[in-house]
Amino acid sequence: MFEQLIVKIGNSLDKASIPYIIIGGQAVLLYGEPRLTRDIDITLGINIDKLPELLDVIEYISATPIPEDIETFVRETYVLPARDTISDIRIGFIFSSTPYERQAIKRANKIKIKETSINFASIEDVIIHKIFAGRPRDIEDVKSIILKNPKFNSAYIISWLKAFNAATKDKDFLKSFQDVLE
Repeated sequence: MFEQLIVKIGNSLDKASIPYIIIGGQAVLLYGEPRLTRDIDITLGINIDKLPELLDVIEYISATPIPEDIETFVRETYVLPARDTISDIRIGFIFSSTPYERQAIKRANKIKIKETSINFASIEDVIIHKIFAGRPRDIEDVKSIILKNPKFNSAYIISWLKAFNAATKDKDFLKSFQDVLE
């Protein structure tokens, strides 16, 4: 069911010329250990001014936006959660506006699912997303990804985590990554 929906979403985003990458649990399933995930998280290569185009995609794939006041919710969170009307799977569409997100989308790995190329975040970018989120489940995901993929570009990860550290005072993302490596 997830594969079929991911293909439908990927085809629709491509048709609408909206760059994207699959992140979160679905990317962890690709690179790490199998685990239960109930949603699909997608970073979009567009800002919130392209909300009408995304709403067209959501309608086309037979999904329904979850918030009642869509525009206010998106303006405040840069996320539009939706639910697939057929499978009831939750889809999180995340608008991007940072240089990091644009870079991550450019680095996408094209993975074939049912004869369709789907853009998944690279191993390094999944690790960065998970370190940034920082929940215990995310840290476990990072460990499983590293165990299954010992050859990854740690310099790229360290560079971005240092940049995130410079932009915030209350978290040390680089230390979290180094702790995982130990």
